[in-house]
Amino acid sequence: MNSEHDKYSIENTDYSVGQDNIRKWGFDIHNPVFGVSAGLILLFLIATLATDSATAKKLLDGLKWDIIGNFDALFMWAGNIFVVFCLLLIVSPYGKLRLGGKDAKPKHSTISWLAMLFAAGMGIGLMFWSVAEPVAYLTGWYETPLGVEANTPEAARMAMGATMYHWGLHPWAIYAVVGLSLAFFTYNKGLPLSIRSIFYPILGDRTWGWPGHIIDILAVLATLFGLATSLGLGAQQAAAGINHVFGIENGIGLQILVIIVVTALAVISVVRGLEGGVKLLSNINMIIAFALLILVTLLGFAVAMGNIPTTIGAYLENIIPLSNPHGRSDEAWFQGWTVFYWAWWISWSPFVGMFIARVSSGRTVREFIIAVLLVPTLVTILWMSIYGGLAIDQVMNKIGVLGEKGLTEVPLAMFQMFDQLPMSTLLSVVAIVLVLVFFITSSDSGSLVIDSITAGGKIDAPVPQRIFWATTEGAIAAALLWIGGTEAIQALQAGAISTGLPFTIVLLLMCVSLLMGFRTEPK
Repeated sequence: MNSEHDKYSIENTDYSVGQDNIRKWGFDIHNPVFGVSAGLILLFLIATLATDSATAKKLLDGLKWDIIGNFDALFMWAGNIFVVFCLLLIVSPYGKLRLGGKDAKPKHSTISWLAMLFAAGMGIGLMFWSVAEPVAYLTGWYETPLGVEANTPEAARMAMGATMYHWGLHPWAIYAVVGLSLAFFTYNKGLPLSIRSIFYPILGDRTWGWPGHIIDILAVLATLFGLATSLGLGAQQAAAGINHVFGIENGIGLQILVIIVVTALAVISVVRGLEGGVKLLSNINMIIAFALLILVTLLGFAVAMGNIPTTIGAYLENIIPLSNPHGRSDEAWFQGWTVFYWAWWISWSPFVGMFIARVSSGRTVREFIIAVLLVPTLVTILWMSIYGGLAIDQVMNKIGVLGEKGLTEVPLAMFQMFDQLPMSTLLSVVAIVLVLVFFITSSDSGSLVIDSITAGGKIDAPVPQRIFWATTEGAIAAALLWIGGTEAIQALQAGAISTGLPFTIVLLLMCVSLLMGFRTEPK
């Protein structure tokens, strides 16, 4: 090993992983990060519960819209930079670098690896939005992309292109930047598996002081708020589906019961660890998801197959106009949808990126980016084309609730689309199961990530610590639903999105730091 290669490695610092940790009551916690994160979360909960939920939502919504309105161009250009950065790395000489060193071997099969990163990244979002979002753009539910006239053939094509834009290369590039940076500095340089480690080339030994603590605390808050928000919104979708299929009243009680069941199963999974928990569930996820996709495709074959070329064409045709934040006639649409999404993906990036890094040692940089960026985009094209295409066909031909009334309830949109297909009850039941399994996977993979950050970058935190964070996620979501219902969950979502602004700067610096690290590797 030459000295240049050692430059940003653990051998070049006197810091040892876990040196600041406190070991007590079965926990192994990083001193400032765990305490400050837990304290701020408790403070947020007390403040939210003590404040009227409508007031809290109004305050946090105001902050969210101020950030989106003032920094829209920053979010948009950052998203574009991440896509170009990742595509250039694929074709650059750095693509040959192997995460973990030239002799490292992958720990997971390619299928299991892809299943885990996809389930953690956005599996549940595809269930929630694959029908609702194209219908929203077609009907002008909240403005239309690039100002097209609603309910026209042009709007139908644009709806598929814009939906794919939000779920394609851009979000996965955000995840790839974080995941690749973490994997490189952890497996090639021996630094702790924590967000702060990425900035060692820039911060030096200050990485282990308060600048690093602040980065990790931000990552914990963004991850926990994002997961709790998704648990709350997902509980509402699952409860809406249960009510739709079985007629059980969709009230707070049912939604909290869903959260309790999901959290209990997530705790079991998290105790079993990566191999026996997340990996197993992710593989089950993919089997159920593809079985449902194939069944829906067969039941609506002509429409589903015909829409795939339309989606690809509309995506490629509109990706550049949709990526440009300047001089747009549809400012309300792109701020309300695109910038909102970019802030949301960025706030989720510490969680998804760290989880992807954790399961990706042994892969080359080129293999990593192709798998994280291009493969999920191709799967998403297939998914959105089939679900969104069938929904748009129903709207254009005035079929069923979507055709008659448009988008009325977002959590119900997918089930309303299924109602017009043969075997609709079976499709809805499978979809409910899939929503629940996706949530369990997100919850336990998120818990493993928070465990690692709050344990000072240790990969295997003690079992009581894993249980603590998995339970905390569910407790926050349940408490907010119980006290303030949807408004409290939306307030939490607004809080999570607000963390997207500082993290946008963090991610841009991450690209610089990663290149600095790459340059020290042997040619």
